[in-house]
Amino acid sequence: MLLPFYQNEFLEAGCDEAGRGCLAGPVFAAAVILPVDFYHPLLNDSKQVKEKDRFVLRTEIETAAIAFAVGIVDHQEIDKINILNASFLAMHRAIQSLKSVPEFLIIDGNRFNPYPNIKHQCVVKGDSKYFSIAAASILAKTYRDDFMDMIDKEFPAYQWKKNKGYPTSVHRQAVLDLGFSPYHRKTFKISNPQLSIF
Repeated sequence: MLLPFYQNEFLEAGCDEAGRGCLAGPVFAAAVILPVDFYHPLLNDSKQVKEKDRFVLRTEIETAAIAFAVGIVDHQEIDKINILNASFLAMHRAIQSLKSVPEFLIIDGNRFNPYPNIKHQCVVKGDSKYFSIAAASILAKTYRDDFMDMIDKEFPAYQWKKNKGYPTSVHRQAVLDLGFSPYHRKTFKISNPQLSIF
């Protein structure tokens, strides 16, 4: 059972990212402020929700939310500042774009670069504990999936429509055979697809 808020004193936004472990494409992050009475039986960590349900949830979250926003850091920025910093930057961009300014942030994971003048709390597996982080995970995942589906049309050999840029054996083999596309993260290591460990 997910909880509505980490605390009840301040206006709270939940933040999460998608695409951190991918070989290609941007990292997306979302920030969501939900009303006190928000509830949806399907809402959970995006990895636990069926794809078709994620898109239903996205519409319902965006309709009900007090505020929501998505931030993006592209593959070139990721190569410059590393994926951890890129994830934090994407969250900062999402927070900055919210139409209502939150007073408290709950962040999925165990690390975060503090956002100026807003207190935060990191929550390990927060996307399976709090509604707002779960909602942010749904938005980040669906918007990123839409982007990967779009660029799949440019470079179908990497099968991004299926793997969304994650290091599947097919994706890794395509990189070994064809080299990097313009969307690949050049600083990410591509291992032999025959190896069980990436």
